[in-house]
Amino acid sequence: MASFLPSRPALSRAVVSCGVCAAVSVGTAAGPASADPPVPDPPAPPKSLSALSWEVMDASTGDVLASKAPHRRLPPASTLKTLFALTVLPKLRQDEVHRASYRDLADVAEGSSMVGVDEGQKYTVADLWRGVFLSSGNDAVHTLAHMNGGVSRTVAQMQATARRIGALDTQVRSPDGYDTPGQYSSAHDLALIARKGLENPDFRRYMGTKWARFPAAGGPKAFGIENTNRLLVGSHGVAPYRGLIGVKNGYTSKAGCTLVSAATRDGRTVLVTVMNPRKGDFNAVYEESRKLLDWGARAAPLHARQVAAARRPSTTQQLAAGAPAPAPAPASASGAEPDDASGGLTKHLGAAACR
Repeated sequence: MASFLPSRPALSRAVVSCGVCAAVSVGTAAGPASADPPVPDPPAPPKSLSALSWEVMDASTGDVLASKAPHRRLPPASTLKTLFALTVLPKLRQDEVHRASYRDLADVAEGSSMVGVDEGQKYTVADLWRGVFLSSGNDAVHTLAHMNGGVSRTVAQMQATARRIGALDTQVRSPDGYDTPGQYSSAHDLALIARKGLENPDFRRYMGTKWARFPAAGGPKAFGIENTNRLLVGSHGVAPYRGLIGVKNGYTSKAGCTLVSAATRDGRTVLVTVMNPRKGDFNAVYEESRKLLDWGARAAPLHARQVAAARRPSTTQQLAAGAPAPAPAPASASGAEPDDASGGLTKHLGAAACR
């Protein structure tokens, strides 16, 4: 193959006479292009976290940015309602009107959180979804489940949805997330479910609603409801988080406090799941989520730049081969626990303040 050699002018003229060859020769003579400046590493994840399990995910790509025991199977409490919504929301018209019946409410577990569905009262499907997302109402969940063909059918559909999207750590036994033997999920699965839910405009609207009238049509029995997600509305000593768009909080004595959060900054959305903080009070799940959301907002853009740089060919041969380099691995938390199910998680915290 001919090469550009200054000591052979005849060959140089022949090469220059061909525009394409000239471009190659000049590039070769000039040497390789200067390398891009290195992308700084994301900061280290927060260390002062007591949750049994947590994960930070870039919602746009699904990349896991950092985690601790993300596949550890734990009781999800009401965060499992995100899977219920992902499954059932597309099946019912939002303007459909339903008169609540005794049958709808008969199988709601004692001690459940309620929005206040009243037997004989008419509600739209949209009313009931606000009851699910704002008040974590198991009565609203069961009413919608019966409208969907029954609790057993809905549970089977939820399990199928989990398998379809790759949430393989999740076992569904109840549609509302209330403590049931053999029911569990994981921080990773709950992030996957929320990420899929963000694709549904109705899911996004309900998860970010702060206040509503129940039912919205009013009437003598109507009343106001407020979202129990303290990070969204700002209550009980928790400041609202800038850029938060949802998703769902939960609590049972077995699960402790659980929270799935999504926040958008500078056009990038970060998802955070926190399961069962072991230190602090009911607000610990919100403050540990706040730390991870803050970290994710800084880390996600740097991670995206690192991925782009790793996939960018550094030589002409790489460009021709079309072989991308592997993406950077997610950050891991020190002292991560094993991903197996853990006994002795019951934590009697009193009233269901973070449901």
